[in-house]
Amino acid sequence: MQGNEKWYLKAAHAPDFQNAGDWRLYRFFEIIPGTLMWATLTGTILASWLFPAGASFFIIAFDVYWLLKTAFLSLHLRSTFSEMRRNLRIEWQKELERIKHCPPELKLKSWKEIRHLIIIPFYLEPYEVIAGGLTALLQSHYPHEHLLVVLAREERAGDKSRAIAERAEKEFSAKFGAFLVTHHPADLPGETPGKGSNESYAAREAVRKLIDTKPIPHEHVLVSSFDVDTEVYPEYFGILTYHYLTASKPLRTSFQPIPVYNNNIWDAPAFSRVVATSGTFWQMMQQARPERLATFSSHSMPLAPLVLMNYWHTNMVSEDSRIFWQALIYFDGDYSVMPLHYPVSMDANLAATWWQTAKNVYKQQRRWIWGVENVPYLLFGFAKNKKIPLKKKLYFGFNQLEGFWSIGTNAIMIFVLGWLPVLIGGSAFGTSVLAYNLPRVTRWIMVFAMVGLVTSAIYSLKLLPPRPPHRPMHHYFWMAVQWLLIPATLIGFGSIPGIDAITRLALGKYMGFWVTPKSRLTKDIS
Repeated sequence: MQGNEKWYLKAAHAPDFQNAGDWRLYRFFEIIPGTLMWATLTGTILASWLFPAGASFFIIAFDVYWLLKTAFLSLHLRSTFSEMRRNLRIEWQKELERIKHCPPELKLKSWKEIRHLIIIPFYLEPYEVIAGGLTALLQSHYPHEHLLVVLAREERAGDKSRAIAERAEKEFSAKFGAFLVTHHPADLPGETPGKGSNESYAAREAVRKLIDTKPIPHEHVLVSSFDVDTEVYPEYFGILTYHYLTASKPLRTSFQPIPVYNNNIWDAPAFSRVVATSGTFWQMMQQARPERLATFSSHSMPLAPLVLMNYWHTNMVSEDSRIFWQALIYFDGDYSVMPLHYPVSMDANLAATWWQTAKNVYKQQRRWIWGVENVPYLLFGFAKNKKIPLKKKLYFGFNQLEGFWSIGTNAIMIFVLGWLPVLIGGSAFGTSVLAYNLPRVTRWIMVFAMVGLVTSAIYSLKLLPPRPPHRPMHHYFWMAVQWLLIPATLIGFGSIPGIDAITRLALGKYMGFWVTPKSRLTKDIS
């Protein structure tokens, strides 16, 4: 594995290392997130029993911290929402015409030389889901002859997926600049079945067959890695191209849209809507803090650095965020993600039954939180790469650790453990003034936090697509009051799958890729 200076960049987990010292260091970094999480949870329980007064002050301080953090993030949400609405009103194709000078490193005469390589991996998703994404591409305002579409099929999915790919190729292939169907072989050595291995194979095939045969300079190509349910808004490729051509370092930048789970939002059950929209809000808050933004789900980046890094990882799960950390380390800290403040539409979780939907939401959240596998990767990379500034290492390292610690602990600390000192602190503490006031202080903090729920309800209604005919007007009411479910969803679909994923990493029980089933309409299960 140690064939070059940065041999560690393709490592996924500790067992990938043959050197005992490297294995121990990487394994240590894998254990850190789980240790911090469990130390907080068990420490709060023990302190509530043994030192109830100290635990009470800690819980109150933690609740205040959470309230202030919520208010801070709400301001970011408002900022991004306003910027997104502004960007949706702009005709970005016209903005491209106003660009007079392109960055010299791109060697471009005009934006019209840019090509978009769009990779859409799929497994066993229904044809309607794939057709929805391809139709949205056709409805975009960018010249269709500049869109190079790759439908990346998994060979292990069998004849059903082959038939879907052939149908899509027959219907859509003549409508783009190129349309390529790839067939990712099953059981390739060193690969974990999933999106990363499929899209890497597809990208290599596309570069070989569509790019290098022209030839098209790699600097002239933007690669969009889309989840299969991604549907672009009309000006997506316009705003993407504009930001690429106006970025200070276009070849050291990825571009992140806002995932809005609107494709089937009217048909998803309430808890699924809350979880999906909460994910959108979190990404919107992150867009307001570009200095800490990482790629997530559907994203875009230049082909040139992607080829230099040998594409996405093929041996792990969270390739969408890993590609950013890989680039950050590969380019010695000189890589960033630019927020587009522009949406792409995706699916909320929806299955045939309420219970199956709940299981799917849990599994999807656990897979997303399995992005914690990037923490040891970046800490190990930071330890090995001496060229990355220490300030940047500390900044990203702290933010990632704090983020995953928060996922596993915050909701449980706020809604469950806050009452423990009164319940298990003993009779002496139970009759104290502090014990009497702790529930009241906590309750008032929660009341103030309800302002955040009202804000969430308002923004969620503004994000909704037009109401379909089969949903009556009163459904808007349920779209608003659904936010009363937020305590339950934060615990059931946040903290618990977070504890699950983070503990698995600490124990070395590495997860495989779970493909989220896609569905657009079933019976009414709201």
